[in-house]
Amino acid sequence: MSTPTDLAPTRRPLSPRKRAQRIRAVQYTVLVLLIAAAVLFADWPQIKDVFFRPDLVEKTITSGLGHALFNTIVYTLGAFVFGIVVGTIFAIMRLSQIGPYRWIATIYIEFFRGLPALIVFLVFTLLPLAFPGMRIPWDPYGTVWLALGIVGSAYLAETIRGGIQAVPKGQVEAARSLGMTSSQAMRKVVLPQAFRTMLPPLTNELILLVKDSSLVYIIGLSKEHYELTKFGRELANQNVNVTPLVVAGIAYLIITLPLSMLVRRLEANAGKAR
Repeated sequence: MSTPTDLAPTRRPLSPRKRAQRIRAVQYTVLVLLIAAAVLFADWPQIKDVFFRPDLVEKTITSGLGHALFNTIVYTLGAFVFGIVVGTIFAIMRLSQIGPYRWIATIYIEFFRGLPALIVFLVFTLLPLAFPGMRIPWDPYGTVWLALGIVGSAYLAETIRGGIQAVPKGQVEAARSLGMTSSQAMRKVVLPQAFRTMLPPLTNELILLVKDSSLVYIIGLSKEHYELTKFGRELANQNVNVTPLVVAGIAYLIITLPLSMLVRRLEANAGKAR
């Protein structure tokens, strides 16, 4: 004789697909509820008044935003070129068979990778105390290119070293068999191939330099040399409102978002080529 327990229907376990669908439905529901709560309970007039005041948006755009954006791009590009040149030199030194070259490159890279960029900028502002009469050409652009470029070169050196090591050794041996010296093989064969594979990480380093350029205010700039952060902060302090900083932040995105899209496209092309 069968008992009531034997007669109860057994519950079938969910398939992995059904379980994934239910988990996704719960996640969407939670997200919708959070958005609905934000829409219902946020004080939108106050948020608009603090972050998006139309008159301050117009004032920020018309009172020098374009010049600050131009300065940010000039600071970044100069530092990037400096970083590429110096980073390439130290990457080759790091791979050298001569011990002292490797040691110097390692000390330089580890030292400047370990320091905050802000400290490097502060040191550059105080250099005239140690070297009276010292003047860096094209100040303040030269000072920014040098300080920001030194920090960037330490990171770029490691990226470039990885790119050089990724070039197959057979390429170097083939170049040497054609009669090239080791420096010719490096210049004409290895570096062109290495830089082709390094384009995505180099573009990422460029994005980081754009953001680090916000620290140049520490060296003390005149108004005509303001970059985006300093420009936005001055206006925000004058008007006791965050809107100028929000507009400055959007200006940064005008630079960095296209670069991010370029990185994704380069990575996709590199993936197809493999």
